[in-house]
Amino acid sequence: DLLSRLRERGTSPAEFRTLTRRLGWLLVIEATHDLLTERATIDTPMEETKATRLAEPLVAIPVLRAGLGLLDAVTDLYPDSVVGYLGLERDEETLEPRDYYAKLPPMHGRRALVLDPMLATGGSGSAAIAHVKAHATPTSISFVCIVAAPEGVAKLETDHPDVPIVAGALDRELNDVGFILPGLGDFGDRLHGTE
Repeated sequence: DLLSRLRERGTSPAEFRTLTRRLGWLLVIEATHDLLTERATIDTPMEETKATRLAEPLVAIPVLRAGLGLLDAVTDLYPDSVVGYLGLERDEETLEPRDYYAKLPPMHGRRALVLDPMLATGGSGSAAIAHVKAHATPTSISFVCIVAAPEGVAKLETDHPDVPIVAGALDRELNDVGFILPGLGDFGDRLHGTE
């Protein structure tokens, strides 16, 4: 099971990245299952035929730095996606998000996927979505994460009821310092081998 192997303490950074990418594919497929399509005529080597093409392009917005782990899954499946970046970090004392970087492409007519693998308190996820809403006009926004805590889900549902959450797992709770239990530790550190 991909998620069980991600959770294991002994998983190497290389395997962690591979597992993240594979689980990311599944999450991105779920997040995009209802993308708008259109019929088009194409030429095959044999004849002209009707085909289906995307009518709603994507913008992937990883929340730095852990969200980078899910970016390849989007661009693997949708190579024409454009990419924006949001730098948010959680203050470990207040648990509140603090932004330090934002670079967003034009989003008109595109579906935005906000990528943050851990939805803990919901503060960073909510701040990221609010930033996208304040600075761009995508057709819709979805939040994609690997593990969510009930507290984070409740915050996003309260702050952004229009944004669906696509999660690989809903874990039990947060501990007293805001980490998800059972969780999988600090995702960014494990992804980049910096723990």
